[in-house]
Amino acid sequence: MDAQQSLRAALYARVSTEEQAQEGFSLDAQMARLEDYCVSMGWEIADRYREEGHSGRKTVNRPEYNRMMSEKDKWDVVLVLKMDRIHRNSIHFTQMMSDLKDWNKDFCSINENFDTSTAVGRLAMDMVQRIAQFESEQIGERVKAGMEQKAKFGKGLLGSPNPYGYEIKQGKLTVNDDEKYAVRAIYKMCSSGYSISTVTNYLNDALIPAKKGGKWHRQEIEKILHNPIYAGYVRWDNIIRQGDHSAIIDRDLYESINGPLNITV
Repeated sequence: MDAQQSLRAALYARVSTEEQAQEGFSLDAQMARLEDYCVSMGWEIADRYREEGHSGRKTVNRPEYNRMMSEKDKWDVVLVLKMDRIHRNSIHFTQMMSDLKDWNKDFCSINENFDTSTAVGRLAMDMVQRIAQFESEQIGERVKAGMEQKAKFGKGLLGSPNPYGYEIKQGKLTVNDDEKYAVRAIYKMCSSGYSISTVTNYLNDALIPAKKGGKWHRQEIEKILHNPIYAGYVRWDNIIRQGDHSAIIDRDLYESINGPLNITV
């Protein structure tokens, strides 16, 4: 870009939920750097777009990003602190760059110092973006591997963090002595042929409160009926393993409603 050219800049800053506590990633810190850069370049600030608590892997649920793109007539260049602030997915980034080219708009990243008006800048930007996506996918793979390892040894509280019939004590899933009787009643009634609606009405007529108080709904009954955690197992990503918590019902009762458990050893 020509430093002497006066451009209208759209300042875009983003933090995900995980990054909000990290130094240097705050929206205020990003915006301050972007504003200083505009002053040094002699650019006009068209608008500020502050995206808080949203991942860079998707664009669907990013209201500020979508607002910025819909207001393209207001600005000439999108300015970010780092490339991964705007996209962590190379497909989405490539689509954005294609749109900017069609609109005769530019893109500038301060940290990477890329200029999309040159072929070298475009090539270098594509390489860095692919590295950012690779790192993001690696993080996702490590998280998934960690959860699978927890599921393997029955240490993951998978699904609801505090399912009805249990409570968390010292980080361990422990049977709730008051709620376990309702869980057993639900399974025994359904295995005897009672409908879910009948069971729901029975619990409400007996004034047995649901997990958070109030009345029972059929969706809550269905979740209990189809969760192997009550038989002493944990399920994640369609993998069922032995848990390290106490069962409320026996396996035969669970399987009488849901069919055989395919246990992964």
